[in-house]
Amino acid sequence: MPISKYPRKSEPLWKAWDQKAQKNGLRHQVYSVGGDCYVGEWKDNMKHGKGTQIWKKTGAIYEGDWKSGKRDGYGTLSLPDPETGKNRRVYSGWWRDGKKMGYGIHFYGPKEYYEENGNRYEGHWQGGLKNGPGRFFHLNHGQLFEGFWVDDVAKCGTMMDFGREEAPEPTQFPIPQVEILDPDGVLEEALAVLKKAEEKQGD
Repeated sequence: MPISKYPRKSEPLWKAWDQKAQKNGLRHQVYSVGGDCYVGEWKDNMKHGKGTQIWKKTGAIYEGDWKSGKRDGYGTLSLPDPETGKNRRVYSGWWRDGKKMGYGIHFYGPKEYYEENGNRYEGHWQGGLKNGPGRFFHLNHGQLFEGFWVDDVAKCGTMMDFGREEAPEPTQFPIPQVEILDPDGVLEEALAVLKKAEEKQGD
C-alpha cells in the first residue's frame, strides 16, 4: 500500500507578524501616529513598569511608573509653561490610575527659579487635586500657607512670612506676629470655666 505524505501546514504570515508586533518587556522608542514617543516597559501591549512618555503636541514629559497603560506609582510630570512655552512646571510624587494621588510636590514658575523664587506645593493629592494637609510656598512673595485643602481649595490654615527678605516681590507689609499678652491668665480662666461646667454636671 502506498504511503502518501501531506505537506506540513505552515502558519499564515500575519500570525508571525502579529506575534512580533506584541509589546511585552522592555522596548526602545515606540512612536504613536501623532508623534508621541514612549521608551520603557510593556505588558500585554500596555505601558507597564518603568518608562518615559513624551507628548509631541503639548511638550509634556512623564518619567516614572506605569500600570496597565496609566501613570501609577511614583513619577515626575513636566509641562511647558503655558505663557512662554519654554519654562517648565513640574509635579513629582505619587499617582494612581493616571491621577495625582498621595504625597507630591508641585513646582510652579520658571525653571531657573524652582529652588529660589518659584512657588511650590507640598502635600497630599487625591484625584489629581490638592486634598488633605499641605503647604503652599509663595516664594515670589516670601510667604507660606500651611493648612487643609479640599479639591484644590484651601479650607483652613495659617499664612506666615517665610523668607520675605530674600523674596523678589515681597508683600508691602509683613504679617504681624500674633501673641497672647497674658497666656497664664487665659489658661487660668479656661480652667475655671471648665471646673464650673464639671461642677454643674455633678449636681
